[in-house]
Order: sequence, then C-alpha cells, then structure tokens
Amino acid sequence: MRSACRSSRTSEMLTPGDEIDLAIEKPAAGGRMIARHDGQILLVGGAIPGERVSVRIERVEKRLAFASAIRILAPSSDRRDAGSDPLCGGCVYAHIAYPRQVALKAEIVTDAFTRIGHIPIESPVPVAASPESGYRMRARLHVRSDAVGFYRENTHEMCDARQTHQLLFESMTAIDAALAALGDARVDIASLELSENMAADERAFHLDVIPDARDLEPSLTRAITAAGLTGCTARGRAGPLVRAGDPAVADPLAALTDGRAESGHLRRQPASFFQGNRYLLPDLVVAVLEATPSGGGILDLYAGVGLFSVALAATGRDDITAVEGDRQSAADLKENAGSYPSAIRTLVGRVEDHVARRREIAATVIVDPPRSGISREAMDIIARHGARRIIYVSCDPPTMARDARRLLDAGYHLESLRAFDLFPNTPHVETVGVFDR
Repeated sequence: MRSACRSSRTSEMLTPGDEIDLAIEKPAAGGRMIARHDGQILLVGGAIPGERVSVRIERVEKRLAFASAIRILAPSSDRRDAGSDPLCGGCVYAHIAYPRQVALKAEIVTDAFTRIGHIPIESPVPVAASPESGYRMRARLHVRSDAVGFYRENTHEMCDARQTHQLLFESMTAIDAALAALGDARVDIASLELSENMAADERAFHLDVIPDARDLEPSLTRAITAAGLTGCTARGRAGPLVRAGDPAVADPLAALTDGRAESGHLRRQPASFFQGNRYLLPDLVVAVLEATPSGGGILDLYAGVGLFSVALAATGRDDITAVEGDRQSAADLKENAGSYPSAIRTLVGRVEDHVARRREIAATVIVDPPRSGISREAMDIIARHGARRIIYVSCDPPTMARDARRLLDAGYHLESLRAFDLFPNTPHVETVGVFDR
C-alpha cells in the first residue's frame, strides 16, 4: 500500500490502488460524493458529506478520479448500518440515515440548477419522502440457472434482491414460484421484469428469453398459476412477443388521483414504462394535476401509458393530446384513453416529429422525458410554440437543469420546483418543475 501522506505529490500522480485520506464535501449526481486532493476532484463511493475517510483510488481520468471509502476516520452522525451487501443494486445510499438522504437529494437538485442551468434556487427544494421498504412496483431482475436478483453496482455479479427490501416479500415469493414452475425452461430466461399495482393484489411478469419465446408457451401457464399472476409476456431474440393470461395490472384512478377521480382504471403491461414507487405515485400525479391550469388545450409528451393525460381526463379535463413513441406503452395508452374518447387524442410516434408538425398552441405542455432529457430539436420547437405553462417531470436533475436553461432563454421563468423520492436508498430523485411565460 502506498503511503497515505501524499501532500508533496501532484494530483496527476494519483494511480489506481493508491490509498489517501480525504474530507468529503458534498453530494454528486449519480451517488458518489465530492472530495478534493491537491486540486483534483474525486468522486467517492460509500461516504457522507462532512466525513473524513480513507479511500482507495479505482480509476483516474484527466481531471477526475474515482474512489471508494475503505475506512471511516470521522463518521457522520447520519451513518448507519448499510446491510449485508451495500453494493447490491438500489443500495448506494443505504449507509445514510433516511432524513439525510432526502436532504442530500434536495442539494443535488439545487446544485444541478445552479451549476448546470445557471438558475439560482433561493430556498430549499421540498422533497417528498417515501417508506424505504416494499416501495417498488416495477423491477427488472436478472436470472441465472441457480439464482435471481439484482447486479451489484458496476458489475455483472448477482446479489440477493431480498436483502435490499425494495420489493415486497410476496413479490419475491411469486418470482421464486414462477421460476420453479418453469422447470427446465428456466435456463432460457435472461431476465424477469415485475409489474404490480399499488395494492399489490395484481402482478404480471415479462420474461426476456434467449431462444424464440414461443418455445416457452407451454410453461408460461404453469408459471402464472404457481405465482398467482394475472398474466405474463415473453420475448426472445427471434420471433414475436408471446402472451399468456391477461398480462396487465391496473390501479383505480381514484387511488392514483387521491380521490379526485371517481371511477376508472389505468392498465399497463409489464414491459410498458410506469413510475415505480407505490407510495408516492398519487402525490406525483396530484402535483401535475394541480399544476395544470383550468382551460385551454393540454399536450402530454412522452405520455407513457397515460398516467397524467388519463388522470386529467378522469378529473374532468378535455382537449388533451397524448404522444408516446414506444409502441408497447402506446398500446396501453390507447386502451386507457379509450374510456375518454372525447377528451384524449392519442398519437404514436416520436415527440420530435409531432411537435414539428403541430400548428395549434396548447395552453399547457406536460413533458416526462427519458433520462437523457428532451432533444434540442424538440425543445426548440416546444419553446417556439409558446405554451403558457410547461410542466417538466424529470428523473435526472442534470438534464432537467440543462433543459430548464433553454426554457429560460426562450422567455420562460421557473414558477416552482419540487421533488419526490421515488427510489429511497439510491441517488435517484424525481423532480417536477413548472415554467411559465
């Protein structure tokens, strides 16, 4: 081991395997914490701001080094037992007391808007907290012949999903039962995607398989029965999507809207995108509902299965256009919107193509893009269309801050900003920004 006393050496001489002592400064997006050594920035895993730690250098780039804490020299009062495998997927923040996690996520959002968007945030960003256990309604688990679980961070090593407590006990029991019922066909499964409703009384799976999924059809019915599923879909490297049973789950719109809608359900298949936290989902939906002004048309871009557009229609809004590019999600969107034919128009295709063709101006635009944010092409067109309000739902503060800067440059101002901790014990945070002009 190299000496921890490195003050006489230049930062360019840091090499993988070196061990040094550092003071941890603040959180970084992505889960690591920021520290400095001889003017060089280090991103450190397993630490908490305010701590002094010994770290081992993992890799070194031109202006940045990556390291992991190996000894905690001066621990934070917010440090806690991280569990049996803190590197198992979804546990990056597990060593941090939950109230501090929430505070760190507020800092991450503020830092992104200040540093990337050059947008000053004058007051702390409110972050809605979540129960830490059993919160996940959706999850992808990797399957091997003798194991099922998540990957450990930055590896393809399997780890036990149970010890992370993200999934309900009943969810893991159903997964085990389904895989056991597949028998010898289990060896053909590469991954399993779980989808549940909020009440966890409906559950469906999607299986990614190595051969043609049609080879599994005789086994899927056994798996559905053994696991108590509504249904299952499977897709292989060749051949079509295979369906067995009714491969969908549904939530009452009354539950999704916290009582604002009186009837109806929102259905989705396991391969369709949907928000993952059963406890905070109604809070997120209500935040968008309350941010949508009365009157005027509504354009819902990256609409998914219709979480926001169908909730709006179910609470009495009309003149809604919902656009979704993924065909699986769009199929669910069309089915869900079919209950409100006079209120929602659905379009399947790229957001960029639709906004480029669109001539009428919607009073409100809702966007819930992928982690990469809105493309510059789409953002420029959206800004030029001149909606009075844009409601931006984001799972990635840095890309949202980048896009927020573009909106401000186009004449919008940031009316409000709030966040939702949809993934406790991880660095991920969902943010809702409201922009007016």
